[in-house]
Amino acid sequence: MHYHTTLSKNKYAKELNGIESYLTIGKENSAELIIKKSTFICNVAHTNTEQDAQQFIEKIKKLNPKAKHNCFAYLIGDKNDIQRQSDNGEPSGTAGIPILDVLLKTNVRNATAVVTRYFGGIKLGTGGLIRAYGRATTLALKNVIVLIKQQNITVITISYSQLGRLQNFAAENQLVVDSISYQENIRLLLATNLAETSVILAKIKDLLNGQVKFKPNGTKYIEIPQK
Repeated sequence: MHYHTTLSKNKYAKELNGIESYLTIGKENSAELIIKKSTFICNVAHTNTEQDAQQFIEKIKKLNPKAKHNCFAYLIGDKNDIQRQSDNGEPSGTAGIPILDVLLKTNVRNATAVVTRYFGGIKLGTGGLIRAYGRATTLALKNVIVLIKQQNITVITISYSQLGRLQNFAAENQLVVDSISYQENIRLLLATNLAETSVILAKIKDLLNGQVKFKPNGTKYIEIPQK
């Protein structure tokens, strides 16, 4: 069972025009690649707007003031409406486009990748640069892509003695508990797929012999890690 705190104020709070689910970058990450003495460092982040993307790019540039190149690409919007890329001084088409291609092929949305290159004195050629920038981006995206899925949120109130049974049910059905509070009774916010909510709640009611209270609490985008 996955436990999450409420997402109402986090980076996924902005819904993508009713899209039920999408892939994006769950947390900032970096990866380093050394090829023929040149060091390629890729940093990736979730960015909701073009302004977010540009701020992230500037942050990486400031962290690497002595780097010869800070190349980047980003995708913004529910249909990747905004796509930008830059070779930042590398030969045309050898850096920004390979970075963008990796983002597109992984199907992520609202994502930015910046690849910083420290030149090692040995030229890599057009093909070598394309492979290096693409590979660095792929490495940085490894294990940080998450599924953001629109879910129904239901407030469930139960007694303390029922908690174990409900936890086991949630674990067996791979349900996300968005939050849990311990007061006079147990109060959970349970996330369920839009089309499965009524079936899931009926099963919980049967499991707990009807001794449970449900209250709809709208929908929310929930982060589901991808294995």
